[in-house]
Amino acid sequence: MTTADISKMSVIERLQTMEALWDSLTHESTEIKSPAWHSDVLSERKEKIKNGSATFISLDELKSKK
Repeated sequence: MTTADISKMSVIERLQTMEALWDSLTHESTEIKSPAWHSDVLSERKEKIKNGSATFISLDELKSKK
C-alpha cells in the first residue's frame, strides 16, 4: 500500500486502519526501545521544570503557530 492508496481512503477508513495497526502493535511480544537521545531530551526538560526555567504555552497558542 502506498501513500497514494491511503489518500484515496475515506477518513473513517484511515482511522479504522490506524486503529488496526495500533491494536496489532499492542500484541507484539518484542519491545521497541526508545533511542538514547530521547532519554537525554526528557532529562533536559525535567531539569528545566525543576529549576524553573521551563516555559509553557497554551494549546490555543500552539494551534496559532501553524
